[in-house]
Amino acid sequence: HLSMTKIVFLQVDSEDQELTKKRFPEAEVIEGIPEDIAAACADAEVVSTFIGIDLNADLLSKLPDLKLLCTRSVGFNHIDLEYCAKNGITVCHVPDYGSHVIAEHVFALLLSTLRHISEADKKVESGDFDYHGLRGVSLRGKTLGIVGTGKIGRKAAQIAAGFGMRILATDRCRTIELEDLLQVKYTELDQLLSESDIITLHLPAVEETHHMIDAEAFTKMKDGVCLVNTARGELIDSDALLDALNSGKVKHALLDVLEHEHNFEENKELIHHSSVVTTPHIAFYAEESMHNMYEDAFTSIDEYLRGEKPEHTVKPPTVICDLPGVKKA
Repeated sequence: HLSMTKIVFLQVDSEDQELTKKRFPEAEVIEGIPEDIAAACADAEVVSTFIGIDLNADLLSKLPDLKLLCTRSVGFNHIDLEYCAKNGITVCHVPDYGSHVIAEHVFALLLSTLRHISEADKKVESGDFDYHGLRGVSLRGKTLGIVGTGKIGRKAAQIAAGFGMRILATDRCRTIELEDLLQVKYTELDQLLSESDIITLHLPAVEETHHMIDAEAFTKMKDGVCLVNTARGELIDSDALLDALNSGKVKHALLDVLEHEHNFEENKELIHHSSVVTTPHIAFYAEESMHNMYEDAFTSIDEYLRGEKPEHTVKPPTVICDLPGVKKA
């Protein structure tokens, strides 16, 4: 079965080609997104991909031999699950390739901004070794509001506790250990918005979270708040954020994701704003997390080839969600 199964890996960075070819010598390994995806995967039984390709019914219908679709990401909203279910295509994802690296990036953004690392570096390089004008702000004693305490939000809480921050959280589901071990206080969203010095978002992009941070939400925040988004750009109404930045309501917006990532013009004003720091969706992109991502996908493919149901098949989790969460009344 193994040698007859056609396997195609798409969007494999040059750094990961060797690892992939070593594990699946007969697989086709393609860097980037091919112009004609359907042609590249024409008779493939197994396709492993990443975000950035819209695996809709139209594209999937051109892949009649496809039986296993492995996305090397946590999210799977780029895949038409309904089509896959109807057509016997198993979909796998990587439930946790490294939630800690994303939480670490939150603090990389925070510390480098609040301590003016980039400006300080430029100042010294220009021959001016003088600390004036670079007075920073400490994290200790500040209130951090974590919106969403899934894997990444929980890691962010652990790091924040290490910095001696007061931690508020909003979610439909409480994680008891956060309350017991890290003194995290679960509150409703409005209270979190009004009491937090720094707000960090860790929710998926679903209907009820779309533009949850809108003009109304900004009015509830402290003046001079710092907003961090390493989750999904759609959580924030970009126009409302721009207004909040211009009014001084938001002192810093630290964004690893944007609402219009594929339409740069839409984001231009935001990106060039002096109070905005943007990174191009790199929070997940670390040596260790990329390695885990591939190994997890390889395992799913191995399980499928052995005739087993892959452990990381996409399925809705069983969680009891009885708290108000972020849904507007």
